[in-house]
Amino acid sequence: MLYLHKLALQSWTRALSRPACHNISSQTTLRRNSKESPHRSQDASGESRKMRHYTVNFGPQHPAAHGVLRLLLELNGEEIIRADPHVGLLHRGTEKLIEYKTYLQAVPYFDRLDYISMMTNEQCVALAVEKLLNIEIPGRAKWIRTLFAEITRIMNHLMAVLTHAMDVGALTPFLWGFEEREKLLEFYERVSGARMHAAYIRPGGVHQDLPLGLLDDIYQWATQFSDRIDETEELLTENRIWISRTQGIGVVSAAEALNLSFTGVMLRGSGVRWDIRKSAPYDAYNQVEFDVPVGVYGDCYDRYLCRMEEFRQSLRIIHQCLNKIPAGPTRVEDFKISPPPRAAMKKNMESLIHHFQLYSKGYAVPPGETYTAIEAPKGEMGVYVVSDGSERPYRIHIRAPGFAHLSGLDALVGVIC
Repeated sequence: MLYLHKLALQSWTRALSRPACHNISSQTTLRRNSKESPHRSQDASGESRKMRHYTVNFGPQHPAAHGVLRLLLELNGEEIIRADPHVGLLHRGTEKLIEYKTYLQAVPYFDRLDYISMMTNEQCVALAVEKLLNIEIPGRAKWIRTLFAEITRIMNHLMAVLTHAMDVGALTPFLWGFEEREKLLEFYERVSGARMHAAYIRPGGVHQDLPLGLLDDIYQWATQFSDRIDETEELLTENRIWISRTQGIGVVSAAEALNLSFTGVMLRGSGVRWDIRKSAPYDAYNQVEFDVPVGVYGDCYDRYLCRMEEFRQSLRIIHQCLNKIPAGPTRVEDFKISPPPRAAMKKNMESLIHHFQLYSKGYAVPPGETYTAIEAPKGEMGVYVVSDGSERPYRIHIRAPGFAHLSGLDALVGVIC
């Protein structure tokens, strides 16, 4: 087992062997005089030494960058003075590409927007299109969507907490937690055939019904996952190294979080009790009971505690889904929107025509516009859809939660060390 205090002791030992760095004046610039050493002042005796501010190009290929994020960091020793985030290194022009696709063909693009929160992205665009179509999906489809939305939330929070712990120096929670995440990816694969890009939630319901025995396996996993949460908390929550590297770091007040358009855990960690699943319920969230955890101080430690409690609340919702999920169809019976059953296509020529038209031409959506938002694992995921009455969207705008969070990074570097 890897203990954090051993890693910290090694870093402290290395720090003691280095010369102390004096405070740097606010007028120090990034430019260096080519005639002087970057580590020495103009004092001829050389007794006093100064380290000027310097820049570090963090990413986009960096061991600590879990994704293709690039940051231009201005550092004073280990203190970050300024951060300039460069996003878009994974930009594919998704909004423009969707304009040339049918509404059904647009669904796989949403899987790839955030490949840790796949089905919640699909859920958002499906709800938006269903609102324009003015259709109500079957109850079983709503519960299946809610079930897999919470499974996706757990997968996302596992990635957030475990990679954070690994970057701090705790490898054990990462190894333990990814074993659980692998089980959730297996549930994805069993319902859709794909571990990541599922394209399972579609306008009109879900692609297909749950395979036999899946609900029993999800129940068996859910009964033991609470023990894995407790084990992770035993390693991290009261660990002095974890506390020293998260408490008081990245403090965001409630007013600052609102002004910066933060959502999700970034907003709730600052004490604002806002959750779209409560304020504007969708699918089956109006039929389940759960609590919304909030932080007090708005630092990294509070956000960690919020995610750990959201593990338990997601498990609570999953158990309710398993107990309340009804029998019945999993998609609307309008064959112009969802494909007819295979058995019907073998007997009825009209069903075969519907199937061909759906996957070749698509279905027309009445003219109109709508904005639909859901509580994705990272915050508010929103989709603004404009329809001109054709089979292809006239315009789709995507409100990604992480964009606002990264945009506010430069305003927070004064409290990030």
